[in-house]
Amino acid sequence: MKRSFRPLFSILLLAVVAVTLSFQIVHHAGGSFFSSFDLGNKIFVQQQPEPRPLFNPILLKYAAIDLAEEGLKKEIEQLLEANFASQRGHRTVDTWHRFHRDIRTRSSSGLSVTVRSPLFSRYWLDFRRNLNEWARKKKFQADIMNELIRLVKHPIDRQNGLMGSDNKYQSCAVVGNSGILLKSNYGAVIDSHEIVIRLNNARIEKFEQMVGSKTNVSFINSNILHLCARRETCFCHPYGVNVPLVMYICQPVHFLDYIICNASHNASLLITDPRFDMLCSRIVKYYSLKRFVEELEKPLEEWASAHDGFMFHYSSGMQAVMLALGVCDKVSIFGFGKSASAKHHYHTNQKAELGLHDYEAEYAFYHDLVENQQAIPFISDKFKIPPVALIFLFGKKLDPHVAVICIFQVIYQYYMFRYVDW
Repeated sequence: MKRSFRPLFSILLLAVVAVTLSFQIVHHAGGSFFSSFDLGNKIFVQQQPEPRPLFNPILLKYAAIDLAEEGLKKEIEQLLEANFASQRGHRTVDTWHRFHRDIRTRSSSGLSVTVRSPLFSRYWLDFRRNLNEWARKKKFQADIMNELIRLVKHPIDRQNGLMGSDNKYQSCAVVGNSGILLKSNYGAVIDSHEIVIRLNNARIEKFEQMVGSKTNVSFINSNILHLCARRETCFCHPYGVNVPLVMYICQPVHFLDYIICNASHNASLLITDPRFDMLCSRIVKYYSLKRFVEELEKPLEEWASAHDGFMFHYSSGMQAVMLALGVCDKVSIFGFGKSASAKHHYHTNQKAELGLHDYEAEYAFYHDLVENQQAIPFISDKFKIPPVALIFLFGKKLDPHVAVICIFQVIYQYYMFRYVDW
């Protein structure tokens, strides 16, 4: 049976419009263009190299100052001396004391002695060793990005029975938890990546069509592990017991959770290197300061009070993206962004944002990853940032590259499902 050429003509016309739009965006963006399209699968953006801009030296200096550093050092010293007075009410400390009490007995001569259980002694030594090493390594190192293959990928590969290869993963999807994902249909696209990284144990059951079902790495903050440690078995594996966990430390006392929980975990439980933490912290603080001074036009001296400077921190999503940059050849970012009509998290009823994060500053960072990587400070020139695609449809700003991507996807799906015989 003959088919009309009108639908095919319409498709070609839409394609012409899409190509025209893409060239307009390229011209508007200053000459950047896409290296390739992979319809219905992975779409990545490749930028032309640009001269590295001059960074604001004052903002760089302020971004390098950690307002919480002195308090953190004091807290670590107290913990290493087994002084938990400042941690009263901390559930893990209560668990620690409950399960590892000293045993009073009498020696052969009848004298009263206190015997510490071997399990407690082992855990205590592990706690001190891990915390002390973490504190010792907590310094800024710009080229730490080049060590993430060794620090993260190699242990995960060994856990999976593979030889630790220095080759990066071919493609990675970092799936955020924004409520904007409820208006998407990217599940299959997300799952098509070699590695899928999810955040803070976000639920995927009944959301597979929007967020996918595949998980290769679970990235959490230590507050999540702390919640898991309340359980008798310390279970923290919503994606399966063999899915490795990568975690950054929010509070030094959470090393207690790590020691207690790590013994019950089959999969790798890796703590991010503190040098990597410091790099992420400086980048986010720079973008926050820059936005505060240049966009909001407020005095630099007021930034700390406006952002609770002692508590200010990067989000789990930001550090997961940074991790993907270090271990993946191509990175896609899904579910980062917000909308007035969308929940803060797709899987919860939370609407308010956390005050200790500057999400607007982090969004600016993500856009620079796509459009202007040279504008990102603190990362060593020895590290080559891979191509990044930002899937950011229903937030405040529509990424121009994604606009073209979506048009091509719509054309492709319309043609495949309506005009192709199966």
